[in-house]
Amino acid sequence: MKRRQFLKTAGVGLAASAVAAPAIAQTMPEFKWRLTASWPKSLDTLYGSCETLAKYVSEATGGKFQIQVFAAGEIVPGLQVLDAVQNGTVEMGHSAQYYYIGKDPTWALFCAIPFGLNARQQNSWFYEGDGQKLIDEFSAKYNSRCLLMGNTGCQMGGWFRKEINTVDDLKGLKMRIGGWAGKTLSKLGSIPQQIAAGDIYPALEKGTIDAAEWVGPHDDEKLGFYKVAKYYYYPGWWEGGTANHLIINQAKWNELPKSYQAIVTAAAGYCNIEQQARYDGRNPAALKRLVSQGVQLRPFSPAIMEACLKASNEVNAEEAAKNPVFKKVLDSIQAYRADQYLWWQVAEYGYDSFMIRSRGRG
Repeated sequence: MKRRQFLKTAGVGLAASAVAAPAIAQTMPEFKWRLTASWPKSLDTLYGSCETLAKYVSEATGGKFQIQVFAAGEIVPGLQVLDAVQNGTVEMGHSAQYYYIGKDPTWALFCAIPFGLNARQQNSWFYEGDGQKLIDEFSAKYNSRCLLMGNTGCQMGGWFRKEINTVDDLKGLKMRIGGWAGKTLSKLGSIPQQIAAGDIYPALEKGTIDAAEWVGPHDDEKLGFYKVAKYYYYPGWWEGGTANHLIINQAKWNELPKSYQAIVTAAAGYCNIEQQARYDGRNPAALKRLVSQGVQLRPFSPAIMEACLKASNEVNAEEAAKNPVFKKVLDSIQAYRADQYLWWQVAEYGYDSFMIRSRGRG
């Protein structure tokens, strides 16, 4: 092509693009949705993910798709997010699915169960394994679509007013603990209670409960637990990697153009990575501050861990025997976990163990 002809053709193309871009933008429909979260605004890691989602969806659509974010209690209580989305009170919510085991214990399997998948394995199971397919099938019964939107990583074992030296110390213990883990602790004699984030501190302060767990150092420091409980235990064997989800009303999701669905999916995926990065980045400094204020950092003993694993296996077997959907999802998780740890013990565990030992030697 001659140079003059090329420039002429290119000029026509650029002019057409200049006209077409605004025309396309003008045809994009407007949506104004509401998102209700299970978290108070003070938890910048969790609530902050909701704000990030709204920001990127708005920017990617030129402001045509607006999502207004509400903290727990502003529209519905934090533990009623699924109900609000399912019933169409709001278009979407952000929550931890194990809050809804009262509807079906299978919900917990998509969030966190004792001795389940760690954070990276969770992501792999949803993105590469059967996780997303299984939650799509299951959540359809609740008029909902669920997308990964955050992970806390492995959590801490919680705050206790007294030392936990033996399994017997768990008997009669009134503990705030979320999700399926409460069933395991019940088998060991504890009295689990599911309490929303904002209500945990006063319950612990007044002695209504003897212990509480939430997430980890960054969030726990913000919630002030160190002021009313001295012993901080690890690891949170009930949440080796807690997957949080964006829950979307299925009928409303179906109304979105495919391009908007893609934008929401991409934004949720970004939030999924960002949330764990924030926890990983903020937990070390928070842990140092807590210890400097006299918090007693303690590990659960191997005997306690073994007893909890045994109790957890019994709880899962009992539910699987009467709930075929639970069994189907649990079997998928356990098979995936077995293969994942085959790989982890070859490379990841060896590398991290060496680096941790090296850190100790300076």
